[in-house]
Parts: sequence; structure tokens; C-alpha cells
Amino acid sequence: MDRKELWKRQRERKAFLALADGTVFHGYSFGCPQDSAGEAVFNTGMTGYQEILSDPSYAGQFVALTTAEVGNYGCCREDMESRKVFLNALVIQELNEASNFRSEESLEEFLLRNGKPGIAGVDTRALTLHLREHGSQKAFLHVSEEFLPEEEGVALAKAWEGLDGKDYASKVSTEEKYDWNETGKYHVVVYDFGVKYNILRELAKRDAFVTVVPAKTPASEVLALQPDGVFLSNGPADPSALPYASENIRALLGKVPIMGICLGHQLLGIACGAKCGRLKFGHHGCNHPVKNLLTGEVAISSQNHNYALRELPEELELTHVNLNDGSCEGLRHKSCPAFSVQFHPEASPGPHDAQNLFDEFIHSMEK
Repeated sequence: MDRKELWKRQRERKAFLALADGTVFHGYSFGCPQDSAGEAVFNTGMTGYQEILSDPSYAGQFVALTTAEVGNYGCCREDMESRKVFLNALVIQELNEASNFRSEESLEEFLLRNGKPGIAGVDTRALTLHLREHGSQKAFLHVSEEFLPEEEGVALAKAWEGLDGKDYASKVSTEEKYDWNETGKYHVVVYDFGVKYNILRELAKRDAFVTVVPAKTPASEVLALQPDGVFLSNGPADPSALPYASENIRALLGKVPIMGICLGHQLLGIACGAKCGRLKFGHHGCNHPVKNLLTGEVAISSQNHNYALRELPEELELTHVNLNDGSCEGLRHKSCPAFSVQFHPEASPGPHDAQNLFDEFIHSMEK
């Protein structure tokens, strides 16, 4: 798509993003021309838009990318982090033509094929500052050809049910158990609450035979597989809406080594009695500094979550903190072989500073 075509689209395919507080941002439609409701958040990553689009943790959300130009290197099957796109919409400033030897389709073709809407031409800097000031918000995206008054878009944003108290993990989880690879020295069972493929790759890379199970799999069925370790994956929405997961984790504690990431971290904490609440605008990006309290080391991490653990019980030890806001980024159980982190050591996209945490999990199984 050349500049002339982009300019023509800006004139012909007008669209808007309405927030529940009455603020409206204008742009033009690209991708699937289908209106949608969702929670508006911003991601500060400079690259990796396809990995962001295919991260199940974004289910139910509109992701606004703060980087100014998007679409430059297209999309390809190799960069998928799950079986499909789960977010509700993509919000960007400038849509660029794809030009890369790995590209198999443009960003617009990718969204069209996956049935997801996008809006370009938005002042994403202004949107980001607004969300930082007022917090993540319910939103409505109007990209269809039917006329819709902006005030009606705001009303639809307010009326959307939101993510609080909603179990999105069971919506994005696999429906059937499957083996990721064929062999390995260690057998790891992964609870799929919205797992990213690179978690599975990192485990397999460390000689683990990986079996992935649905989010609601009973602990008894997991133990029947005789795993050397159990992994609690990342995932979307509100961890308090998954009481079945906390119950299963409690049944596994002390019987097998456990590691959790993101939603899995929150679920491990809740299973042990920790409290969990919303952050103002969440952590979404590839540049979040995290301090390891056990070693004093600082890592730059990839993150994607709107909730955080608070008030850890006596049986849990705080191991990592976020250097931006002091929130809980990691914990370990004092008497059971179990630990978790809020950030994403597998990256994709993002830095690889914390990939050694997968080695710690392997070592816990060796013991």
C-alpha cells in the first residue's frame, strides 16, 4: 500500500475510539471493519507487534502501541505466540507498508485473516498520557461503515461488562491435552491459562518433555501424569475469577515443584492466601526494570498484566520488586518447592535478561 492509498483511506474510512470517561480519539479503520468493545491499555514495546497480537494475555483488550510506526516488517507464521489472535483491537499511530524478507503478509492482511479490527491515525501519545493519568478504561471502537454518533460510542463503552471478575483464561485455554514435543529428561505439565509458545520452547530447550493441559484440569489428573514439575502459565483478565485454579494449585503444593509466570504467579499467590488487586494502568511493554531481592541483580523485563499481588502471607517470601512502582514481581514458598514471577522471562517480544529462571525451575526438579 503506497502513501497515496493511505492518504485516501484516511479520508474515506473514518473511525473513532471512545473511552468510558467521554474522551474520543479519531483515526481511520484498517483490518476487519467490525465494531468492538474492550479495555484500552498501552504497550511501550518498540517492536514485536505480532507477538503482542498473538499473546493470549491480551484477550478482551484494545492494545495501543506507543511506537509511532507499525507494520514495517509485516507478519509471518514463525512469529506467532499462540494459535490465533485473542486481543479485541489494535490501536496505532501510523500504518506502514510491509518491507522485510521474512514477511508473508501485511499487518492489515493479518488482522483481516484473524477477524480483528484496527484503528490507525490515532494520536497514541495523547492516548497513552490520558490512560496514565486516568487509568485503563473500558472503550468502544467504531470502525464499521454504519454511522454511529460519538456519544453512543461512549455509552457502549460504559455499558461493556469489563474484565473484573471475568474468567478469560478458560476462553483462551486449549480444549484438549497435548504434547508440545516428543522426548525429554524431565516431564513438565503446563497449565494453559493462555500460554505463550516461547514458554514451551524454553522448557523444551532445557530437555523437558512438555505436556500442556486445559486450565480446568483437576490436580488429580495432573499428578496421574507423574510430572517432574508443574508450570503455571501466563493468561488474561482477573485472577480472582479462577477459584478452580487456586484449588488445584493448593492440591499440588508440596507434591511437585511448581513455577508460575504472570497470571500463574498471581494464582500461586492467591492459592497461598495473598491478596490481588488492580494496577492503575498496568504493566505492558518490554522495558520494565525488576530487582531480584535475593541477589541484588536488576533485569529489564517484558510484562503484560493489569493486576498485582499484595499482602503476601507469612509462608511466601517476596523475591522481586518492580523498580518503577515497587509492586510485587516475584515470590517463593518458604517450605515447598514453588516460585513465580510477574514478568515474562521467555520474552517474545522483549529482553532475555531473566531467562535463567527456567534453569532454576529445572534445578528444582533435579533436587
